[in-house]
Amino acid sequence: MTGLWTVLLLVVSNVFMTLAWYGQLKLNEMNITRDWPLILVILASWGIAFLEYIFMVPANRMGSQINGGPFSLMQLKIIQEVISLTVFTLFVMLLFKGEPVHWNHIAALVCMVAAVFFVFLKS
Repeated sequence: MTGLWTVLLLVVSNVFMTLAWYGQLKLNEMNITRDWPLILVILASWGIAFLEYIFMVPANRMGSQINGGPFSLMQLKIIQEVISLTVFTLFVMLLFKGEPVHWNHIAALVCMVAAVFFVFLKS
């Protein structure tokens, strides 16, 4: 059950991370933040990124074998990267409809999922 909670927290964390990093581009595209000074955009993104950390830190603490969780550090990182790319891909497909997702982008995501398989193989 700890593994599932870890993954769910990582998903929520990555939603906030993607919003912090790329949401400002959508807001600019919608003419909401176009006239904002860069420092204000940065501060707003930091505020959203703070929410990312509220979920990321507990996910890593809970999920890490160092604290009795089910995942090694390498496994945690690979899981996080796959979640990050999946959330980002969905974000682009839903909010940036003019930004195409090509077959090679999907192939790269499949390779990342394969990385999860390999990182969980017993050495």
